[in-house]
Amino acid sequence: MKKILGIFIVILLIGIAVLPSTVSDSDKLYIPNRQDEYLSDQIFDRILTLLMKIGHFPSLSASIIKNDEVVWSNGYGLYDIEREKYATEHTIYISCSISKTITGTALMQLYEQGLFDLDDDVNNYLPFSLRNPNFPDNSITFRMLLSHASSINNDPESFYWFNYSIDPPISWYPHPWLEEYLLPGGNYYVSEIWDNESSPGTEAEYANVNFVIISYLVELISGEPFLEYCDEHILTPLGMENSSFNLSYFDLDNVAIPYHYNNGEYCTINNIVDNGLEWFNPPDIIYYRFLHYPVGGFYTSVSDLSHFLIMHMNGGVYNGVRILEEDTIEEMHKIQPPDHGYGLAWYYTRTQYGKIFSGHEGDLPGYHNSMLIQYPNNDNGVIFFINGDRYTSLGGYIAEIIRSILFIKANKL
Repeated sequence: MKKILGIFIVILLIGIAVLPSTVSDSDKLYIPNRQDEYLSDQIFDRILTLLMKIGHFPSLSASIIKNDEVVWSNGYGLYDIEREKYATEHTIYISCSISKTITGTALMQLYEQGLFDLDDDVNNYLPFSLRNPNFPDNSITFRMLLSHASSINNDPESFYWFNYSIDPPISWYPHPWLEEYLLPGGNYYVSEIWDNESSPGTEAEYANVNFVIISYLVELISGEPFLEYCDEHILTPLGMENSSFNLSYFDLDNVAIPYHYNNGEYCTINNIVDNGLEWFNPPDIIYYRFLHYPVGGFYTSVSDLSHFLIMHMNGGVYNGVRILEEDTIEEMHKIQPPDHGYGLAWYYTRTQYGKIFSGHEGDLPGYHNSMLIQYPNNDNGVIFFINGDRYTSLGGYIAEIIRSILFIKANKL
């Protein structure tokens, strides 16, 4: 991997040297949104635009947070290729798995109120018995769900419903869908859902459904519908006016279209036919209406999401408004047992060069998103959204380089 990244750095240096100062019509996808930014920080912009070309990312929106404020933000390229709409920091993207940090924050607000303990058995709060059939005597706790240590395996194909036709709320979701999915005999149950070797709390396995359960617990414990709870207790206090789990909340002219690069061309997700993603069931429209909205269906902009990340970086406070207590933030960001790099709705990732970041990332065909804090000082934060994906031969490598370049800029501001 280091060798591959080294090759990319050489390519970057060559590309920066030969990239023309004027951009032809064929390069429209990759010019910065604001020409003043291009002139004042030309080399940085050239690096990003070259990376976007190599990775086949039509647009990029990004922000940098330092000392609890946004110190830089911008957009690059086209979030709608056909209509030539240029990205800004206010362009709306689906945040994919970053949604889990919103869901986890909601549950931790209720924890602060003393309504449950993190090590309580969730069966004391659910209307059905949540047990791994292979370890029926072992309880599953709130902490295990939040840190992916519940012994629920990574999701089988039956989990992925990308083409749901309506916005939430949905009458049968998350309950009774959860029973049909998790309990033997359910309509969507397969035995592979549950780990048959490791009991709850002994291993960590990333599983989206953990956060479907968490969203349901938010409803049960608060007595409020999940969407209304998040609006009232998180989004509105943080001033996140351009954020929602409902696609219909937005003017679609402002929402980035997800694109997949395949066989030399960009295609919208509803036109993906042969992309090597056997688990992907393309939606009927060019945007996602994701059944599992608490785990991956949160639409937002890097500008709005910056409010949320500042709150997490600033001990639970944004713009004088407290969302969580500082001790709760510390617990969320602390690596939890069994020590596999997961916090509570939070995780840690290490680059090939030893750098460590905390936060969350997210992916769907046509999108890659990242919301990370530099560890251990926690003084620099980066958010970036891309309407291309890492499911191409180079996409994953390029996304990692973009992340590194943004943190390099953060350290120099």
